[in-house]
Amino acid sequence: MGDYLAILKTIFIDGYRYQYVLQGLTFSVGVTAFSAFFGVILGVLIALLRLSKFKLIAILYIDLIRGTPAVVQLLILANIVFAGFRDIPIFLVAGIAFGINSSAYVAEIIRAGIEGLDKGQMEASRALGMSYPIAMKEVIIPQAIRKILPALVSEFITLLKETSIVGFIGGVDLLRSANIITSQTYRGVEPLLLVGFIYLILVGIFTKIMRGVEKGMSKV
Repeated sequence: MGDYLAILKTIFIDGYRYQYVLQGLTFSVGVTAFSAFFGVILGVLIALLRLSKFKLIAILYIDLIRGTPAVVQLLILANIVFAGFRDIPIFLVAGIAFGINSSAYVAEIIRAGIEGLDKGQMEASRALGMSYPIAMKEVIIPQAIRKILPALVSEFITLLKETSIVGFIGGVDLLRSANIITSQTYRGVEPLLLVGFIYLILVGIFTKIMRGVEKGMSKV
């Protein structure tokens, strides 16, 4: 046991290689938070467009995003869309790419939640003199959010794990940090196990927080 602890010290402590893991953790959590925020904002807009007379545009967008792999979208954004902006941070490119990818799924989740509500809710809101946008903002969307929260939690967890492909454009996320440590120490198992354990903890923490939010909203 003592010998293996010495090996772990050599892998992670010597050369301050644990800093790669901390850097990757910060990057992964930051990109996930940015993407989730961006994805929800864009997803709500796409969902509303999907429910309007311009729904064909939303359907084409959703089918395009959901029909192509996230890694392809990431590479297109990094190497084509932002090819002329070499100074743009990888964090921002990754955040926008994952946010766009997530927005298509969020849009469908929100659309399903809205359509699952009693149609009388909108009719009653309009009868009270609310405009369509105000009725959606004040009455429909808050109720839909309560219904779709579990599905949104699952989407955000998927988003967290999806950030592991950001190494394709040079980002140092958790998985990339494990690869860097492996290249320096020639030990591949321990870095991967550590990264997997960190992801497991992050998902557990996030799930617990969101369950608390869901429980709190159910009492409102």
